[in-house]
Amino acid sequence: MVLGKLRAILRHKRYELYTRPYELNIVGLRGNSTEPNKFDDEIHVFYKISPIKWNYHVFKATTDPGTFWLKNPLQKQGTAILSEGQYLDTYQLGMHQGKYKALVQRKPVTVIRDYDRNAKLDFLNGTKTTGLYGINIHRANKTGTTRTVDKYSAGCQVFEKCRCLSGVFKTMRTPQPIICNKFTYTLIDFRSVKRENIRRIAYGIGTLGLIAVGYFSFKSRNKIAQLFKRKEKTDNEN
Repeated sequence: MVLGKLRAILRHKRYELYTRPYELNIVGLRGNSTEPNKFDDEIHVFYKISPIKWNYHVFKATTDPGTFWLKNPLQKQGTAILSEGQYLDTYQLGMHQGKYKALVQRKPVTVIRDYDRNAKLDFLNGTKTTGLYGINIHRANKTGTTRTVDKYSAGCQVFEKCRCLSGVFKTMRTPQPIICNKFTYTLIDFRSVKRENIRRIAYGIGTLGLIAVGYFSFKSRNKIAQLFKRKEKTDNEN
């Protein structure tokens, strides 16, 4: 089950996994592709509703900036790409650019600055910086499904469908909310997972249960996620 493997990854990385009822886990999964301008990543939102039962939702998104901002960075050091990691209590409900409700950054995050200006994502050669950069979690177009990222992300985590964000907000209106206005966001980059697995194999350490993935490949996750498609559609349209 995808959720079980995802929880195993969080535990292996010693990230916080919230298990109290109605306490949200928000996890971005960055895929293997380095091609920009596509909504080819996922944001998973899940929480317990009883000691043994979880509610689980999967939304298509991008965790990378669009081509426009890669070519035209807002800062001379380059366009921000959110670095893999867990950002505890870093987000709160607010207004994205003063326009509409979103999850907005309230504490520092770490980004990689892609300075090449060549419309290609560069995760290895950029400079890492930490600070308050307005790396928010928000929707793309205000209606329907957005096909290309373009100007919708200069480093933000952006949902492909407008209803995805409203679906996340719906999960926040739980019967027994534990945290009113602070949320943790965890970003897992499957390219770094792959590199870590290769290093472990090369050093003869073995997979250590870590290879719940190759952990589980991005394609296989997409196939398994179809099991949740009907439920997710219902949740998003309510």
